[in-house]
Amino acid sequence: MGNAKSGAISKEILEDLKLSTKFSEQEITQWYDAFKKQCPDGRITRPEFERIYERFFPNSDAKTYAQHVFRSFDANGDGTLDFKEYIIALHLTSSGKMALKLEWAFSLFDVDKNGYITKSEVREICIAIFKLIPKDEVELLAEDENTPEKRADKLWTYFNKGENEKLAEGEFIKGVTENENALRLIQYEPVKKK
Repeated sequence: MGNAKSGAISKEILEDLKLSTKFSEQEITQWYDAFKKQCPDGRITRPEFERIYERFFPNSDAKTYAQHVFRSFDANGDGTLDFKEYIIALHLTSSGKMALKLEWAFSLFDVDKNGYITKSEVREICIAIFKLIPKDEVELLAEDENTPEKRADKLWTYFNKGENEKLAEGEFIKGVTENENALRLIQYEPVKKK
């Protein structure tokens, strides 16, 4: 039966993804079939990724955030993700909570990939996060975090860094782990509709 043409997902990848994500075998297989239809060559490009991502955030502008997410997962920088990178990206970014693995969050904020985060990078990601937040929810935000700049300022204070200092990965993870507020500010959790 070893017919590779049918394009079924390999057992290794399936097992690997079941371990590293919360998705079931059935979900992964369904994602895979859809992925093969959309990306017959087995790679997904940034514009395709943006389109898929926008379905997760139908009421907002997810494009900028999707671009940052894509960059953080495109390990070899070739402008495409393979199926495994793609599923892990969806898993880490859509299941929220601590699964927002802080190492991934660090690479999201490390816009220039130099191993450090600066305040201007924090601001850049906060701007992208803000585009995810529907207008009516922005109005409900606390006064000290209701613009991307205020959010970036507030977040930066949790790291005890000067305006022009750099933040290393360990410091970032420590700062976010020790402050629930910081954890909340590095992501956008859709408000659960009553």
